[in-house]
Amino acid sequence: MRCWTGRWSLRGMGPMSPRCRSCDPVPSQLRAVADLLERRWTLGTIYACSSGAARFNEFRQSLPGVSPTTLSERLEQLEAAGIVERQLVSGRPPHAEYRLTAKGKRVATAVAGLLEGS
Repeated sequence: MRCWTGRWSLRGMGPMSPRCRSCDPVPSQLRAVADLLERRWTLGTIYACSSGAARFNEFRQSLPGVSPTTLSERLEQLEAAGIVERQLVSGRPPHAEYRLTAKGKRVATAVAGLLEGS
């Protein structure tokens, strides 16, 4: 089954958008995950977590150049997506630690797989 119609635009700028009625739309869940993974620092944050980073400053050391605000946003987004879990650790001072969930471990495995061929 072929989705691209093979038609070209009149301006010579490349193929026209496909008009295939037999193609399934991309599921909204996949679009939501892709939107998150495409954001800057997201894959790096997942990689850092899979490499042992657990506390906020450990992530900052693993990701030079990321601002604290952006890192905080990414960790919150990854937690909301079920990729990492945040645990409050009592102690002096109390702090939060992040761990990959089962879903996060699957994503981290896929990220590591991308690095194997390079």
